[in-house]
Amino acid sequence: MLAVSVVQFYNKAMMQDLFENDKPSRKDEYTAKDIEVLEGLEPVRRRPGMYIGGTDERALHHLVAEVLDNSMDEAVAGHASRIDLELGLDNKVTVRDNGRGIPVDPHPKFKDKSALEVILTTLHSGGKFGGKAYETSGGLHGVGVSVVNALSEEFRVEVARDRALWSQSYVRGAPQGKLEKEGAVQNRRGTTIIFRPDLQIFGSRARFKPSMLYRMARSKAYLYRGVEIRWSCDPSLLAGDETTPAEATLHFPGGLSDYLAGAIEGRRTLTPSAFAGEAKLPDGAGKVEWALTWPDDDEENFFNSYCNTVPTPLGGTHEQGLRGALSKGLRAYGELVGNKQAQKITADDVMASACIMLSLFIRDPQFQGQTKEKLSTNEATRLVETSVRDHFDHWLSAEPAVSGKLLDAMIERAEMRLRKKQAKELKRQSATRRLRLPGKLTDCTSTNREGTEIFLVEGDSAGGSAKQARDRKTQAVLPLRGKILNVASATVEKMRANQEISDLTEALGCGTRGAYSEDDLRYDRVIIMTDADVDGAHIASLLMTFFYQEMPELVTNGHLYLALPPLYRISQGGKTIYARDDAHKEELMLKEFGGRGKVEISRFKGLGEMPPAQLKETTMAPKNRTLLRVTIPFGHSDEDIQDAKTTAVLVDDLMGKKAEKRFAFIQEHARFVDDIDV
Repeated sequence: MLAVSVVQFYNKAMMQDLFENDKPSRKDEYTAKDIEVLEGLEPVRRRPGMYIGGTDERALHHLVAEVLDNSMDEAVAGHASRIDLELGLDNKVTVRDNGRGIPVDPHPKFKDKSALEVILTTLHSGGKFGGKAYETSGGLHGVGVSVVNALSEEFRVEVARDRALWSQSYVRGAPQGKLEKEGAVQNRRGTTIIFRPDLQIFGSRARFKPSMLYRMARSKAYLYRGVEIRWSCDPSLLAGDETTPAEATLHFPGGLSDYLAGAIEGRRTLTPSAFAGEAKLPDGAGKVEWALTWPDDDEENFFNSYCNTVPTPLGGTHEQGLRGALSKGLRAYGELVGNKQAQKITADDVMASACIMLSLFIRDPQFQGQTKEKLSTNEATRLVETSVRDHFDHWLSAEPAVSGKLLDAMIERAEMRLRKKQAKELKRQSATRRLRLPGKLTDCTSTNREGTEIFLVEGDSAGGSAKQARDRKTQAVLPLRGKILNVASATVEKMRANQEISDLTEALGCGTRGAYSEDDLRYDRVIIMTDADVDGAHIASLLMTFFYQEMPELVTNGHLYLALPPLYRISQGGKTIYARDDAHKEELMLKEFGGRGKVEISRFKGLGEMPPAQLKETTMAPKNRTLLRVTIPFGHSDEDIQDAKTTAVLVDDLMGKKAEKRFAFIQEHARFVDDIDV
């Protein structure tokens, strides 16, 4: 199953709404001359998304993170105590440390190049593979700083090492000369990197945001107590930003505890003091540091986790270890004091109401992807759980009165969760008799929500085909008449009077906005199934806008999906394959239908004209279909919160009342369009 973000879908849908597919036809010829071998840093410039996750604002700022991580690795290894991060008026970033400095002597394998040039121009090169230079590090793949070099319009490196200063300049990854010795220096050592991102890659309007860079530097300073990070920014870049200073010295001797204390200042907590500490991992494998508490209010909580100072907003195995340590520790403490109700407690009960900071340092961590957003090292779960559990047991035993209050609060949450589950099961058993359901809804027969689906289809014709193609036990169908109301620009009165929105809300049964109830949701999956054309994409955009604005919890809890019906049916002899779109059709024609015999291509005008058997085979049967899960940014990290704000602005720009915002978006992004539909 795939996932698609609201941002990605809106970008695609808006472009399809304005332009027509006009791709040039491919030649049938395929020979050895068509095989390309990309060398040096060329793969990075061709496919930057493989290395930094895209070319958007988040990817742009990831360049700074890569360079800053290298300096942090020097600090964590004990060789640097100070890092400077500067943002200039010309969109230049300077990162300077007082570490050992990148080696400048000739590389033993490439004798005509310095080790510095090899590191900056060769992927998968660096001093972090063998573990001799760094016991723990955030840079692991040997591509970080070379990727920054490749994607920079200007890149200059200065190395102060052995009382001599060396420098070298690059343009888009290409050296502009040999490594030069600038002369002798006193009382200076370390590496300085100055770069400006390439606007050919990131777009002409790409600019670093001081607030994002400042938050990045601040979080790094919290993660390692022994480092001082000096931040500076040209004051003219801070117009309208009252929270980001032009200069700051960031040093936090208390580490994560300092961050937590500042983040929850003024909030009531269940315990008078936070559970905080650090521990060395067994066999010298590294160390783990944590700081967490349970606020006694309804404000938003967070869970910020890191591995080797690299943020892991998608979590991973270290978070699983902490979950296990806390939930098992509370259940064991409950058993120790004779409270049998503690066995009801789960990790979700413990974590949902907590504010948490977690930092892990281990050797050779494994991440998902080059952007390192999720830790996948299996051993991290056991290491974190074992280390934290021992300290948590002692913390609980030290103050029985405080621990008893915490235990009672977690048991109360567990009982509330179980009551909601029981009520949901009872309600589902007789839902069709107790609820007023819209007449157009063809419901499923299952009395259990788990595994059930509702298909939102376009019109009665498509609804008729879907009803015949469905699995009556688990699949319901609700036909909608044409394009539903755009709730982002509609008044409350219009929404209340709209029959399609009323039918949809009644069928789902979970309510909207503040009245939304996850337990009242009648289906496990809500699947938008529209025609594979521009009109279908527009209807899907309107439905996604409805769920984003009226039922955001339904989306964040993973219930909303997009079906992918085929646009073409391609047949040759007894062979039949379905194509999603024109590009997929061309790909199939090249790969699957190269033999003799007439190839018949039929284009589906809509789901209504597709025979039920084909609709079931291609789009509705779970074993064959492909679904896109709709996601919106959510979570506990600063990055997630910023992404959520960006998404809200994008939805308002594209679907809101002001047409001039849509026009500006089109002007800015039209040059990136490949599929044109006029």
